[in-house]
Amino acid sequence: MTSLSPSERYALSRDQRRRPRLAEFASHQKFDLDPFQRAACGALDEGRSVLVAAPTGAGKTVVAEFAVYLAMQEPGEKVFYTTPIKALSNQKYQEFVEAWGADDVGLLTGDTNINPTGRIVVMTTEVLRNMLYAESPLLDRLAYVVMDEVHYLADRFRGAVWEEVIIHLPEAVRLVSLSATVSNAEEFGDWLQAVRGDTDVIVSEARPVPLEQHVLVRGKLIDLFDSSGQAATHRVNPELRQLAGSRSLGTRSQRGRRGSDRGRYHRGGGNAPGTGRIDRPEVVELLHGKHLLPAIFFVFSRAGCDQAVRQVLRSGIRLTEASERDEIRAVVESRVRTLRDDDLAVLGYWEWVEGLQRGVAAHHAGMLPAFKEVVEELFQRKLLKVVFATETLALGVNMPARSVVLEKLEKFNGEARVPITPGEYTQLTGRAGRRGIDVEGHSVIQWVDGLDPEAVASLASRRSYPMDSSFKPTYNMAVNLIDQFGRERTRQVLELSFAQFQADRAVVDLARTLRKQEESMAGYEEAMRCHLGDFGEYAALRRRIGELERESSKGNPTHAQRERMQRELAAQRKALRAHPCHGCAEREQHARWAERWWRLKRDHDQLSRQIRGRTGQVAKRFDRVTDVLLELGYVETDRHGETVSTAAGRTLKRIYGERDLLVAECLRRGTWDGLDAPSLAAMAAAIVYEPRRDDRGVEFRFPRGPFRAAFEATTDAWAALDDLERDHRLPGSQVPSPALANAMHAWARGASLGKVLEDTDLAAGDFVRLAKQVVDLLDQVSIVADSGVGTAARDAIDGVRRGVVVDVIAS
Repeated sequence: MTSLSPSERYALSRDQRRRPRLAEFASHQKFDLDPFQRAACGALDEGRSVLVAAPTGAGKTVVAEFAVYLAMQEPGEKVFYTTPIKALSNQKYQEFVEAWGADDVGLLTGDTNINPTGRIVVMTTEVLRNMLYAESPLLDRLAYVVMDEVHYLADRFRGAVWEEVIIHLPEAVRLVSLSATVSNAEEFGDWLQAVRGDTDVIVSEARPVPLEQHVLVRGKLIDLFDSSGQAATHRVNPELRQLAGSRSLGTRSQRGRRGSDRGRYHRGGGNAPGTGRIDRPEVVELLHGKHLLPAIFFVFSRAGCDQAVRQVLRSGIRLTEASERDEIRAVVESRVRTLRDDDLAVLGYWEWVEGLQRGVAAHHAGMLPAFKEVVEELFQRKLLKVVFATETLALGVNMPARSVVLEKLEKFNGEARVPITPGEYTQLTGRAGRRGIDVEGHSVIQWVDGLDPEAVASLASRRSYPMDSSFKPTYNMAVNLIDQFGRERTRQVLELSFAQFQADRAVVDLARTLRKQEESMAGYEEAMRCHLGDFGEYAALRRRIGELERESSKGNPTHAQRERMQRELAAQRKALRAHPCHGCAEREQHARWAERWWRLKRDHDQLSRQIRGRTGQVAKRFDRVTDVLLELGYVETDRHGETVSTAAGRTLKRIYGERDLLVAECLRRGTWDGLDAPSLAAMAAAIVYEPRRDDRGVEFRFPRGPFRAAFEATTDAWAALDDLERDHRLPGSQVPSPALANAMHAWARGASLGKVLEDTDLAAGDFVRLAKQVVDLLDQVSIVADSGVGTAARDAIDGVRRGVVVDVIAS
């Protein structure tokens, strides 16, 4: 605070008096609150929602912690903290237990259920979405929801869940949205304002720890930007220009394979100095010598990460002291004590531990979750010095380093090698610099022949990436919304989506106005309620009489027209006098409310027509999805003309996933009747597994017994659905793959991990992830299926959830 000017100190003092809760919270923080943190916390303190967009490591979670603090100041209030990945959920759970105690904190991640009635509950976003659809009693007294990594909304597979939650949360719940520095934060904030009401958008691009950016050439670290006073303008260091050659640096190379812009950061020719690269052990030694460890090396392949660790270990590098090695062994033994020795041998446990004790490890999705958690814990405790990781580490998990090393600026995206984006670069380098420990963070780009410093400088200086909606109505979503709101109201709900907002921002504003009008109309209806009869009907008679009187006084009607109007007027007046409400003592008071209702109804109908004329692809897709459900009998039209769910639809409501309708169809047809537990586990694996390109045309072994016939019937059901979807102009889906059915069947029968992995080319982490997806689907089936299949599903869960598949959570 000593660095503040007198006027700033006065403003801070005045703010502290005005916001005592914020002042109390701030007094317990390790660091003074940054301006963006204070602004966001102030908005929450005054009862508004917030969107906070700031760089990785900037301290966004302080805002979430303040929301928790506020909830805990009010008796009985609750806060839900949602994350996109289970590893991040586990980490936040541990942090909150340390801060608030185990009695008040819960964890819900689908396959983990700890203290769900706690006042602070950490969960994956899907769990909260399912709660909202089920109208769970756990939502009672919910005051705040934190949506960490909300830019995940752009994820094409899971992003829709974020929008569903944002739209369906009760309006009184305040939303704390935490995002990376996306380039359209203001647009996203405008949508939140339109859907959720009062929302402050807080954008900060300042890093709490400055980032120094370097290029590593032949063992020498060269600054990427000119340090002679021009760095603020992101002028490339002249030394790098000289190394890159004399040709125009603005010229890009030819486009890469399969049309990708592979040459974005590289140019052909020039006088580049040989390879300019040194081996990984030499890079580690160089960083160690310059006190730039701990470091994260981002390597864009799992095999590359494992290979890098072996390469460094072969060099004989040891980066730890004896006391650190003792501490590492203690952590490892406490975390993996539940795993069997034969499983540990299959997992390469001894080589892994040797690397940990020397301060070196890998981190990628192919690793066993328990192993990844150990790496994260040891890195956070400063016991690991070098981690070779894929880009998945850049998301969420708290592992800041002093340095980040990028070996390449391109990666394989499943089809071709493509350049990393500015957003990815921001996420990756955001790990560099530990607040309170480092004066600055360092990013190191390794030189490759033809590196284009101008393009790299542009990559490093651009504001991050745009967040675009991936929202698409699914069958499960449609039947849940129809059951809750009806078809027409659901279309209005979908018009509130960020996808529709981006397509036509005006529709969201109109839909919000429509919803407010409907709330007002409901209030007017209540105010005009009459104990003697239907006052709406009585008011309609009065309106018609007024219309007829105005018509008869206008123009010069013929004798016949005048006779017709007089007859109708007499009939309407007679009906009015005979109506029960005519004798009500409060008739005129009711009439005033009825007139307000009618005027608002007229505006409402006009607005509805306007929205229908502007509705975009979201509602059209919903209509197509609903037509498929109608044809199959999951929803039907009742005698009032309303679309309602059927018994089959109520089953579909409880099935979540990419193949929700296929699972519901198979249960309805009895396709899986008679399957034993291992065969049902194998079927679940065929449903959830996403086939890879190299699976095409391969003959797979089927489990013995009834599985083959059931799988063929399942593919028949899929083919019928696929034809129906295409008839309704929906994209269809991939045929289920039996590629891993045999492996899951063997595992559910008790086979060892070594045997199962031997029969597949899956890494242990991939198998565990698949097994957990299988357990999740089986759990849904066990709830909605009849007794035979339901019992088999529960037995299958017991068979799959064993050994390495069971989460190991630190005590």
